[in-house]
Amino acid sequence: MNFHCLIVQVVVMTHAYNNRSGVRYMTGGLKVYYVPWKPFLMQNTFPTFYGTLPIVRTILIREKISLVHGHQAFSTLCHEALMHARTMGYKVIFTDHSLYGFADAGSIHMNKVLQFTLAEVSQAICVSHTSKENTVLRSGLPPEKVFVIPNAVDTAMFKPAPERLSSHEIVIVVISRLVYRKGADLLVEVIPEVCRLYPNVRFIVGGDGPKRVRLEEMREKHSLQDRVEMLGAVQHSQVRSVLITGHIFLNSSLTEAFCIAILEAASCGLLTVSTRVGGVPEVLPDDMIVLAKPDPSDMVQAIKKAISILPKIDPQEMHNRMKELYNWHDVAKRTEIVYDRALKCSNQNLLQRLSRYLSCGAWAGKLFCLVMIIDFLLWHLLQLWKPAEDMEEVPDFILSHDQDEGISQDNENQSLR
Repeated sequence: MNFHCLIVQVVVMTHAYNNRSGVRYMTGGLKVYYVPWKPFLMQNTFPTFYGTLPIVRTILIREKISLVHGHQAFSTLCHEALMHARTMGYKVIFTDHSLYGFADAGSIHMNKVLQFTLAEVSQAICVSHTSKENTVLRSGLPPEKVFVIPNAVDTAMFKPAPERLSSHEIVIVVISRLVYRKGADLLVEVIPEVCRLYPNVRFIVGGDGPKRVRLEEMREKHSLQDRVEMLGAVQHSQVRSVLITGHIFLNSSLTEAFCIAILEAASCGLLTVSTRVGGVPEVLPDDMIVLAKPDPSDMVQAIKKAISILPKIDPQEMHNRMKELYNWHDVAKRTEIVYDRALKCSNQNLLQRLSRYLSCGAWAGKLFCLVMIIDFLLWHLLQLWKPAEDMEEVPDFILSHDQDEGISQDNENQSLR
């Protein structure tokens, strides 16, 4: 008997990467639209406000989308897609992965943009309770609309080394972007002191960024070329192979909403030493992590403590615990609950929606209303020029029971209409 089942289809929309644009079909019905918008700064597209409306409208109608889920506060494409989706009457969800301040010019600007985007969001998701508090304060979103769903880790990809590493030499691994926010300046002071205290300690530093020069200079100044290995940028597929060569994972971030790198390290059986910032204290149990203030002397003390308890750490036991603590199936179930709540939210007419934007500020509220009115008019012009009923809808994805699970299609040349 040939059994067929209709599954929920996920459609991903992102900007073009190098020469990759168009539609890609992935395993399990996943479809990725690489819209022909090139990034111009830090993998973000140039903000156009309304330039993405035609293509977003086409994707939402053709794919019979029920709900739009955007990620990352600094993604211009995310903000524009959520704005257009609300104009068209779709339910929208936003996930915030980062923490931002309230005093510097960049944060003030970003917080106002976030307030605009979240004014009409159906539900929101944050990756930690600290992140939720930060998002609620920045956006003015009601706390009852914000859910906390942590990230997870694919423990099948991050397994400990088959054989336990020798304890004669202790290897401390750092894998991070070498930028100020990730605490690269702290590493410049911490590494020489730890090497002075422990002749049997060696560091492996993976990652690249503007602060790499300072680390190179530190290595030269203290003659640590044989004890500090600089790997440069590390592909995600190679992260495990780097992690399993170490005993301790060091995270020196100055701000962090969650830090998934800690999960990957713990899944590989490494004891973690991290700065006590943001949502990091929520990530791992106390016996799997040693926390420190973002201060060089306190971090050195935390590393000393980690080295002393290292003999008690069983990498395989830690890996098994991580399989229970963090898995994507649990994240999917919790996200589904948020989706169900969002779909039950009622739609409002334009005047009711504009009242929400007016509350965003004396001047900003009026500007936001003007932006949404223009978006509404442009949407109706598109409706007249190319009615939704004249647009061809994509057939439902049906998975055959007899179909091989590993079948994957990669259509390079199918372009967006």
